[in-house]
Amino acid sequence: MDTETLVLTDLHLPGGRVADITIRNGIVSHVGSSEPADTKISCSRYLVLPAAVDLHVHMRGGNEQKQKEDWTTGTQSALAGGVTVVVDQPNTIPPLTNAASFHTRLFEAKTNAWCNFAINAGVTADSDISGLWKSGALHFGETFAGPSSYGEAVSQEVLSRALSEIAGLGGLASIHAETVSSGKDSDLFSHHALRCPDGEAEAVRLVHHCNGQHCRLYFCHVSSGTGMDAIRDAIIEVTPHHLLLSLPGREPADTRFLVNPPIRPEYDRKELWKRWNRIDVIASDHAPHTTAEKSGDFSSAPSGIPGVETMVPLLLAYMTDKQIPLSDLVAKTSYNPSRIAGILPAGFKPGNRADFALYPHSRTVVDPDLLHSKAKWTPFEGMEAVFPEVVIRDGKVAYRDGSFCYHAPHWISGRGYIPETRIE
Repeated sequence: MDTETLVLTDLHLPGGRVADITIRNGIVSHVGSSEPADTKISCSRYLVLPAAVDLHVHMRGGNEQKQKEDWTTGTQSALAGGVTVVVDQPNTIPPLTNAASFHTRLFEAKTNAWCNFAINAGVTADSDISGLWKSGALHFGETFAGPSSYGEAVSQEVLSRALSEIAGLGGLASIHAETVSSGKDSDLFSHHALRCPDGEAEAVRLVHHCNGQHCRLYFCHVSSGTGMDAIRDAIIEVTPHHLLLSLPGREPADTRFLVNPPIRPEYDRKELWKRWNRIDVIASDHAPHTTAEKSGDFSSAPSGIPGVETMVPLLLAYMTDKQIPLSDLVAKTSYNPSRIAGILPAGFKPGNRADFALYPHSRTVVDPDLLHSKAKWTPFEGMEAVFPEVVIRDGKVAYRDGSFCYHAPHWISGRGYIPETRIE
């Protein structure tokens, strides 16, 4: 067993107390006066937060999509943004609909990831739900109740059958809820109109109608107050791009802002903030594409934006300006996602997982050339952000001043794989 000890000194705890934190075997072992340590890091000039858990990323990879992103670049990007755990979505090529494809994906992640990870299972007409559950899938989905890039919408019959089976296993179904109207999808404004908030709400109601066995539901990237108001008894996820970006001032054909669900008018963005307390999780929906793919005609360009590295830094700057409690950010990016993933929360109490991000008290602006994703573009370019200078994962420094330190990642398996264990 690794017995290396790390002490974070002069750390400002929630509530105002200043103390040292001793970390052993990846767990906080003592809070108070300093203990002997192999390594000490002074936190006097940092804001120290529990590291984030991003429940919604698309790490790409495989032979078909490695030019967009791979597990190395994607998870390094996560670490550089203060994220130490990611949950990969199953609309890969090929999709993760059986044990064989899941095991291939798992091997790729174990071999190349730099942070801890879990993998969700795909839900299609031919998915082997039971086999995927036994293989270690964390959750099921995102399940497409509306089409998106690399994800076709499932029928009501398939959705009802899948939700019933997932409920029987005690699993959780992650839902992409959209209704897509017919029409010419030629710019950002028509994209919003064809995938409007009323359609989002309609898709939510359809999912609830199909959920006769009361499967636990998790609605991804809810993009409007109208959609959120239709949700009942489910986990609600919202992304930074729907909280921070809106249509006014955008060039209609700027595909950097093309995403599903769409970036919406300012009214809808403000309506999300009015429902801030109903949001359980903030996740990035990190979905990188190459510059060449995004530079094509709007109607043929893929939807999706990179965001795992900018998620917390952008929100940290924004929420400080708006005087939104920092505890809210920690709850929605760290504590709640940890609970949903079934892992120990990162935090400042003995027994907590020792994953932390150390943020300076100064800001910078988002520069795509400095980000670590293969995409090398971002719709957040020029916006203010606070990026971490040091990131600690499993009690060890994983990122410091722009450099990465490799420690073998842990796979977080679902309950169907190892009932009483969360991290391998």
